Amino acid sequence: MHHDTDEPTGMLPLNLVLGLAALVVIIAGMKAGADLLVPLLLSLFIAVVCTAPVQWLHRFGVSLRLAAVLVLGVMGVFLVLLGLLLASSLSTFVAALPELEQQFRGAYLQLLTWVAERGISIRPEQMSQWFDPAQATHLLPGFLGELGNLLMQSLVVALLVIFMLFEALNAREKFSQALRNPAPSLRRIGEFSLTLKRYLAVKTLISLITGVLAWLLCLVLGVGFPLLWGALAFGLNFIPNIGSVLAAIPPVLLLLLQSDGGLVAALALAAGYLVINVVMGNLVEPRVMGRALGLSTFVTFLSLVVWGWILGTVGLLLSVLLTMTLKIALESHPDTRWIARLLGPGSSPTRQERLGKAKE
Repeated sequence: MHHDTDEPTGMLPLNLVLGLAALVVIIAGMKAGADLLVPLLLSLFIAVVCTAPVQWLHRFGVSLRLAAVLVLGVMGVFLVLLGLLLASSLSTFVAALPELEQQFRGAYLQLLTWVAERGISIRPEQMSQWFDPAQATHLLPGFLGELGNLLMQSLVVALLVIFMLFEALNAREKFSQALRNPAPSLRRIGEFSLTLKRYLAVKTLISLITGVLAWLLCLVLGVGFPLLWGALAFGLNFIPNIGSVLAAIPPVLLLLLQSDGGLVAALALAAGYLVINVVMGNLVEPRVMGRALGLSTFVTFLSLVVWGWILGTVGLLLSVLLTMTLKIALESHPDTRWIARLLGPGSSPTRQERLGKAKE
């Protein structure tokens, strides 16, 4: 009898070690196959977002295949036009980089003069060790090169989205034929799919509104290349906490260096970015999504570090989406629901959740 009671406690560390070992193997495999995994994940998230308008058109009597063709056609035309505008703006920006580097170096020398006039004894070579403007300007072409590399994969992502979207049209029938008892699994898959579609749609829409507002703000204040900074704000809005700060740095520095800009205009632009991100990130997004679709601050930062290390720059962009997908998947199964609640912000349970617990 004593032996039976000791057996579960002896098995727990073994199960824990096996689980951690499996996790290490999975993470190592994901890091090794990041080049293959990145386009797959991007296409999967885009396909999930596309299923919402397909289902909406289907409710109005349009067949699923025709609805998928219409949605893909509209999205393709929009992305091609946006890509052409961005390519034009990006090429103009790259051509203007040497002039911007000279302006940046001039501002750097003015800063050294201003520091020396205030009686602060600092050698220029020592200041250059801390901050080299040449290195700062060389970081941007590297980032743009990686962005261009991502755009080169867009054709592969587009093809994967087309195949995934058409494959998802009859996925329910495939699952019902493959599973022995399909009803509970189909219900959980339906809950997971619905919650993920809602989260992705809301997050994409909020990022799009953020990008449009940033574009309008740069346009009003006369910042060069406003479309480029709007697109940057849209993409970096998917990165939690630091994304909005990173999106504001290039246009603020550019306006600071412009002849028609200056310190006051740059501060006004920074204040405008701050207002946009406080309103959209702290007021609109939690109200629309609800706290149930949130992550704790620690989990958000940890996901940023982990996914960025595994998948690189795209991992930073998709960190919240990937962690939220994992949380929604864990939430849809009763045995793993407790893990999903640990990942959340720790809000008090709603009335509906209390009623669900009472029924259990």
